Amino acid sequence: MDLDHQSVYAVGLMSGTSLDGVDAAIVKITETDTFDMQLIHFETVPYDTTLKKIILEQCNPETSSVDQLSSLNMHLGYVFAETALRAIDHAGLKQDDIEFISSHGQTLHHQPVPVPLGNVEVSSTLQVGDISVIAGLTGITTIGDFRTRDMAVGGQGAPLVPYADYLLFKKETYGRVLANIGGISNITVLPKNCTETEVLAYDTGPGNMIIDYFTERVTKGKQAYDKNGLLAKQGKVHDQWLKSLLEHPYFIKRPPKSTGREMFGVDFAKHLWNEANTMSIDHYDRLATLTELTAVTLAAEIERLIKKANIEEVLISGGGRYNPTLMARIKSRLPADVIVDGIDKYGMSADAKEAMIFALLGYQCLNKRPNNLPAATGAQKHVVMGKIAW
Repeated sequence: MDLDHQSVYAVGLMSGTSLDGVDAAIVKITETDTFDMQLIHFETVPYDTTLKKIILEQCNPETSSVDQLSSLNMHLGYVFAETALRAIDHAGLKQDDIEFISSHGQTLHHQPVPVPLGNVEVSSTLQVGDISVIAGLTGITTIGDFRTRDMAVGGQGAPLVPYADYLLFKKETYGRVLANIGGISNITVLPKNCTETEVLAYDTGPGNMIIDYFTERVTKGKQAYDKNGLLAKQGKVHDQWLKSLLEHPYFIKRPPKSTGREMFGVDFAKHLWNEANTMSIDHYDRLATLTELTAVTLAAEIERLIKKANIEEVLISGGGRYNPTLMARIKSRLPADVIVDGIDKYGMSADAKEAMIFALLGYQCLNKRPNNLPAATGAQKHVVMGKIAW
């Protein structure tokens, strides 16, 4: 399908490790000599409590089962399809106006480091929300399952967003960092006037995932996340605990690297909660310290690259963009002459960014163009990521 040199409407669907729900971005993609992406409409449809619980169960090897996993894959296909149809309607468009839907799916497991399977070792990733169900219910060609193709050629299957960051945000006159703070934090480093092979991108560690868990515990379920960072703002950083947290081996590991719920999920958060109990740390101090952990691990990686990449600007997206306490802590950890701002400064919604970018990845897949970034994922070569349900 040749979509080249024309404008098309598409739907990008994204659901991340924070399990907030399904993000749907209706975008208009125009390609001439460059790419232009215009956000037409964006909305998030939250997962209900029961569905979120089921997803978490299927993320845990101790509670996962094949029959529930299979059912969840199909059911999330319906959830994603209904979300897409709802967004199309709210955008004032019709299904026939949409060229394609591009869905990241819901990650249940991401294992970039090979683990034993019988007498072999295999790296793997699993995103559910069947694209055939989405295509069948909407009547719109659907692309999904992007990560496996990169892993098939030696990549980590993550991060994928840097490919689009490079296309849309590289600058000839100075370097930029694109940071996304979702459940996990990740960065794309775009050195001044960089080539594709000079782009550096990886997960820096926890984003909101552990903070969200502690918020639910501290508020006894009344809050799912620390809105505006107000709970953390009431506490003080526990320096001894923070120093201990920073000794986690992931923070020492050099890129390319990626992580997720397997490393920094509920089990890890429970361990930290018990650790904080043992140390008799105040509830608000716990949230202040974990917010600082996200800020420190993100800022430390950026600071390490400022001179090498001529970094003058850091643009933040994801839920963390709307946490003033976290934003302030990141700024405090970086030199004063480095600008730290939201990506919305340049007309791209901080919430919608990842969903928009998956629309772009789907666009490239339909055009049979490579859409991974080996410099970021560690893949041996460029490949066309994505499977298509016509």
